[in-house]
Amino acid sequence: MRYAASLLFPAFLLFPGLMGATFAQVPPQMPPKQVGVVTLAPSAIPQRVTLPGRAVAFEEAAIRPRVSGLVTRVSYRAGRPLKAGDEMFRIDPGVYESRAASAEAEVRSAKAAAEQASASLSRAEQLVGSGVSRADLENTRSAKEQADARVSAAEAQLAIAKAELEWTIIRAPIDGVASVSNVSVGDLVTASQAQELATLTRLDPIEVDILSPSAAMQRVVADIRAGQLTVNEKISARLTLETGETYEVEGELEAAGFRVSETTGAIDYRFIFANPDLKLLPGQFVRGEISFGTREGYLISQSAASRDRSGLLNVFLVEDGKAVQHQLRDLGSYEHHWVVTEGLKPGAQLIVDGLTGLAPGADVVAVEVELTTGGVPQTVAPTGGTAPAAPAQE
Repeated sequence: MRYAASLLFPAFLLFPGLMGATFAQVPPQMPPKQVGVVTLAPSAIPQRVTLPGRAVAFEEAAIRPRVSGLVTRVSYRAGRPLKAGDEMFRIDPGVYESRAASAEAEVRSAKAAAEQASASLSRAEQLVGSGVSRADLENTRSAKEQADARVSAAEAQLAIAKAELEWTIIRAPIDGVASVSNVSVGDLVTASQAQELATLTRLDPIEVDILSPSAAMQRVVADIRAGQLTVNEKISARLTLETGETYEVEGELEAAGFRVSETTGAIDYRFIFANPDLKLLPGQFVRGEISFGTREGYLISQSAASRDRSGLLNVFLVEDGKAVQHQLRDLGSYEHHWVVTEGLKPGAQLIVDGLTGLAPGADVVAVEVELTTGGVPQTVAPTGGTAPAAPAQE
């Protein structure tokens, strides 16, 4: 027994040390994590959709001759702007000058015959019953009417001849820029030929056809009828060029399509844009952002949300001092934010900073921060504790 006691005694001496070591291994309780939040409030959010589009000439004219003959002059320079009425081509006028002169002579002859017939009718009317019978009077009156008709016919032929002579000078029918000529001096052209001499295109303003899937437009119409979307007085659009450059001029809706394409299932919406610098050219592909109106909703910074496999947004809200995870369904984006209309209440505190390592149910201390226009916090919450916030490094 005395031997056993001697063995146990050192163990009792070591026990306080073992107990102390056990207590020393218990970690201290961490303070709540400081997180940056923004207080949510509903606002009128512009309803926009980005769709493909293609530029179309506002006006375009295929220049063809109205009379036949040899080209004697190409009067314009390709690529230079023309005004309506400017000369573009000349056709040899010789034959048409002769026709006009002949037609003028026919008019003079017909008028002389008509004057003679008029004089004969006057004499016949005075001599009725004194050697001129009623039958002779009617014949004289008929001759006068025929002479007048020949005058009208001759004048009509003269008008045609003058028009053809005028058509030997081919003029621009609209303002625009002309293409390279398809003919040269000395080429023979014929009236209304299939091949155009040139193409004249008006580039300012210019139209853009933006194509929208019919299903997307049906949803927009349904939202309007349900009162969820307030339509603007004027539906506008902005363009992004193929280079990624934003076209600075805003366009307005000119005409909405009323048929769905059988090949693409899309509806064509035509917008008109001022194009003073000719940055837009017919056939050019663009992306158009159409603004339909506004809807009431919340803007969720894209940097504060993640998306799961089902397509829902995962965000953290501060509730009773804890980080609570919520799943939300968005209706698209607007300026670096997701647009959400359901699942949130005014005054909710959305965690936008300090998300790294944040777990659902964690104790947090909310600190209001401001977001830049890109949705990035201007102040960053520290990784833990109560240290003051520092400038954003993102």
